[in-house]
Amino acid sequence: MVKKQHDTICEEQLFSSIFKKHSKDLHNFLYYKYGNLLNPKDKVQEAFIKLWQNCAKVAPEKAKSFVFTTANNLMLNEVAHQKVVLKHQHSKPKHYTNESPEFLMQESQYNDKLQRALSNLTEAQRLAFMMNRVEGKRFKDIAELLGISVKAVEKRIYGALKKLRKDIKEL
Repeated sequence: MVKKQHDTICEEQLFSSIFKKHSKDLHNFLYYKYGNLLNPKDKVQEAFIKLWQNCAKVAPEKAKSFVFTTANNLMLNEVAHQKVVLKHQHSKPKHYTNESPEFLMQESQYNDKLQRALSNLTEAQRLAFMMNRVEGKRFKDIAELLGISVKAVEKRIYGALKKLRKDIKEL
């Protein structure tokens, strides 16, 4: 079966509409799952570049799945690469001039504690919590994006809050 030209993603208007529709959600998905250190914006761009390069092979209804899978695989490759980099990297001390050393130490300890607490959450809890607290999405919107019930979203977020309060006494 031969596809018509206007039924492929190679058509610039269709590709542009797919990008506009899914790029923000894809970025947020990568950010919540992997954090900001691995450049989720870059991985979103790379995923859409791969979609464009394979536009004749990907049906429009499969485009979202393609870019999400591609971006997730790119992030997993980056995680593996970062493990190798960290293994061989020589750490250099950071020099700060604006704040007192005591303040910087407390800030660093708090950030470490927060990151550890967030990493201790289940992926489902972290994703729902970040979508609600960072992005400001309502429970109903999160439920639609994740394909779960509003009650499930509430349970994930409240579970995350309970776990974070336990792990970080300052919150």
